[in-house]
Amino acid sequence: MDVPAPKSYEIRTYGCQMNVHDSERLAGLLEEAGYVRAPEDADGDADVVVFNTCAVRENADNRLYGNLGRLAPRKASRPGMQIAVGGCLAQKDRDTIVRKAPWVDVVFGTHNIGKLPVLLERARVQEEAQVEIAESLEAFPSTLPTRRESAYAAWVSISVGCNNTCTFCIVPALRGKEKDRRPGDILAEVEALVAEGVSEITLLGQNVNAYGSDIGDREAFSKLLRACGNIEGLERVRFTSPHPRDFTDDVIAAMAETPNVMPQLHMPLQSGSDTVLKAMRRSYRQERYLGIIEKVRAAIPHAAITTDIIVGFPGETEADFEETLHAVREARFAQAFTFQYSIRPGTPAATMENQIPKEVVQARYERLVALQEEISWEENKKQVGRTLELMVAEGEGRKDGATHRLSGRAPDNRLVHFTKPEQEVRPGDVVTVEVTYAAPHHLLAEGQVLAVRRTRAGDAWEKRTSEAAAKPTGVMLGLPQIGAPAPLPAATSGCGCD
Repeated sequence: MDVPAPKSYEIRTYGCQMNVHDSERLAGLLEEAGYVRAPEDADGDADVVVFNTCAVRENADNRLYGNLGRLAPRKASRPGMQIAVGGCLAQKDRDTIVRKAPWVDVVFGTHNIGKLPVLLERARVQEEAQVEIAESLEAFPSTLPTRRESAYAAWVSISVGCNNTCTFCIVPALRGKEKDRRPGDILAEVEALVAEGVSEITLLGQNVNAYGSDIGDREAFSKLLRACGNIEGLERVRFTSPHPRDFTDDVIAAMAETPNVMPQLHMPLQSGSDTVLKAMRRSYRQERYLGIIEKVRAAIPHAAITTDIIVGFPGETEADFEETLHAVREARFAQAFTFQYSIRPGTPAATMENQIPKEVVQARYERLVALQEEISWEENKKQVGRTLELMVAEGEGRKDGATHRLSGRAPDNRLVHFTKPEQEVRPGDVVTVEVTYAAPHHLLAEGQVLAVRRTRAGDAWEKRTSEAAAKPTGVMLGLPQIGAPAPLPAATSGCGCD
């Protein structure tokens, strides 16, 4: 008797790291239900295609419906194919999705991602679309099965939701109020990951350093960082994204005094103008923000600090924008993820007066990018001559094959391309190199590798890769163009709402 081939799935992820991490959960749920990952180049040629959506970028809905439209004829010609839509846009639009795209089988929200396999089966049996949106969290996502996108680095969610009311951001309405995990549960997950070979973790939260407000401990986040320092085998700890309002001295001390907490900080500025920050309902001002930067650099001299900035918020004057440029010059960010303000339906800013003309926003954006490029290059040039330990990365050097190089991340998260050594080096292993050249967005180490340290993380990557190669199903590792978890949002996909 012929055994039917397992059904394949493809997940398309948009938006912030929280969505990327949710997609790991969705993949784990589907694989537990018997599905297998479609090849990376499947491009919709799978039995189940899942869209994990973002609602905070301009034209997010148009992008979704355009992609759904392109899949409609393929679904019509492929009996049994199913399409599911989840994430923030699904939480916001609900029944609208099925009305506009009636060929969609399942719509689920941010609070009930664990229901996806059940909803797919129910849609198949009942032969009608299933729309299920929970208004509050049904189960903390970390209790769900997970298909990690990396064998050596992992996200660890410490909280979900957000208690802030920033006028440009719809995330609190879609993700709900902040809910913290118990510290013991977080540390147990980290210890389990390390036992599997993971050597780098990124603590993840919509407002990560507000951790503790839900459990009544204002120093819970710094305590968590220090506790991570006691986990044997955990080499690197990062976190994203903190809010300046909640950035306290005990967190800076924990960063400086815990050896495996990396000298890197991503802290959104959004604007350098006190007037604009007030209109955004950001509960800090430029002086407070720059004061935090100063304290971090005093405690951790080699820290690389990165940020998010929105240009052209409603009512922003030329003087306001100049204040942002001033803050950038003072902070000397290693990198800034810059966003042109766009109306996000459902946010207070969407109906504010004095929306800035597109051409003015574009011109300011270009001036800001030019300034930051100059600063980034100057800051990277300071790295030339330094000896760095890099964790070898997978899929982060697009030209590595042509240049006979490999790529890795320095402790401060800078990307470094280095000469491929004669000795075998695997993702997750650690190499020691000397930086010889700096560009605005990466460093080069063109000399010989000074040392190679094979790690348990590299062993885990090798084991996972060999097991995947042995499978006849063509299951691929990793979401397209995502690679190993990194604590910074991609410039083209981050929501800029932290």
